[in-house]
Amino acid sequence: MSNFKTKPTVRVLFNALLFSCTLLGAAQAEDVKGGKDHPLISRFAGAELRGYIQKDFDEAVVAIKAVQNANKPEPGTVLTLEGKVTKNGYVIGGGKSALEVMRNYEQALAQAGFQTIFQCSNRESCGDDLNMFIYDQMSPRSRNFPTGSGNEKNRYILAKRDTPEGLVHVAVYVALPYSNDSVEVDVFQQVVESKPMATNQVQVFNAAQMAQGLKAEGKIAIYGVFFDTAKAEIKPESKPALDEMVKLLSGDKTLKVYIVGHTDNVGNLASNLELSQRRADAVVKALAAQQIEAARLVPKGVASLAPVTSNANEAGRAKNRRVELVVQ
Repeated sequence: MSNFKTKPTVRVLFNALLFSCTLLGAAQAEDVKGGKDHPLISRFAGAELRGYIQKDFDEAVVAIKAVQNANKPEPGTVLTLEGKVTKNGYVIGGGKSALEVMRNYEQALAQAGFQTIFQCSNRESCGDDLNMFIYDQMSPRSRNFPTGSGNEKNRYILAKRDTPEGLVHVAVYVALPYSNDSVEVDVFQQVVESKPMATNQVQVFNAAQMAQGLKAEGKIAIYGVFFDTAKAEIKPESKPALDEMVKLLSGDKTLKVYIVGHTDNVGNLASNLELSQRRADAVVKALAAQQIEAARLVPKGVASLAPVTSNANEAGRAKNRRVELVVQ
């Protein structure tokens, strides 16, 4: 194994229950805080981890054909997946080529039994807008993912494999700056482990339960108001929770509340404060549209400053993302 560690390769090894990897090289000092390699596939030797996002259950979109329009891909161009999603963004120095990096990924995936779904190696085969499509998958962009550019030598591969735990897709985009003289290569790696979503995690309180909570503690957390990541537009599935809030406020005309928006600690505090305020504003606007007097509602965003549990894992972060009613 000592000789293996010196080779700039990526390898994937399987055991009876799960496939795992032999890591190549220790984590670099420049690695993003909290980031880590995916346990199923290692980084390229010497790569630095600059961007990292992991969600226990989320939606991911991958390219299965050349992408000509990132904003509105043609039907059959992309595939939408659901499951555990991990996004890693790496920078590789030392004058490596996109070809060398991609060949190592190809070899590793093939050795692990992955089947290639789509692969491309230039603008003609990848499409004019693949780079922008990949860039859009790196949201939230505050995570400082490396992005490369629309360089003609960029390469992409999407592969899949069935495992005892479910279907796994791996998408790898290897990108260069426009200058062919660059000594760095950017890699965006996305792993989607398809699995059923954990259910019964959210309880929508009815108006009577909300009133009891406010009377007992002066506040109540509402987990039935939903937003997309980094967005402040209320999703349609929030209607049951909003309807109960309207019943509560309509039933007690003297009740005045703060509408408090909370986020997890992913991203920076300044942007999360702004996001949580916009979400609180959106809830007030939605209630006011149902004839609840806006003067009875004060929106306030506090980001991650008042967690109810640890943000160390996705389950905790999900509990911290909430809207609260607080008696004025």
